[in-house]
Amino acid sequence: MSERWYPQSEHDHAVMRVLRSVRALSDAMDRMHSGMKGDMDMNATDLAALRMLIMREQLGRSVSPREIADHLRISTASTTKLLDRLVDSGHVMRRPHPTDRRGRIVVLTDESRKAFFRTFGTHLRAMRLVATDYADGDLAVISQFLDEVSGALDPTH
Repeated sequence: MSERWYPQSEHDHAVMRVLRSVRALSDAMDRMHSGMKGDMDMNATDLAALRMLIMREQLGRSVSPREIADHLRISTASTTKLLDRLVDSGHVMRRPHPTDRRGRIVVLTDESRKAFFRTFGTHLRAMRLVATDYADGDLAVISQFLDEVSGALDPTH
């Protein structure tokens, strides 16, 4: 049985408000991702793989099937099935690795990239608009907080 914590001070109440806000953000993200899964006709793991590929693409980094398996914490066999599904549905392509002749990379198709941003673009613009209202220093604190909370929930992220 876990011990229930009751706020005792103003600071404790402020902490509780922040934790409620984190929960509300998590719920909103879940609802957004559920909508995207339906719009793009894919399951949660497929969508997570596409999000990873989009993020890595924006950083100019290629992605191997092994990196997808590690990111999603699934077996290489499950990753193969996932990639087969995404290739068959026209979302990704397997390509030879540009420098390692034995390796393969996974890349988004143009149509998948367009569909992802068509579906996610509105949400991304809305989030960006909220962030522009904050000063650079505030944004640095918010980023640090969210990174630390992510690390507390998932130390291997």
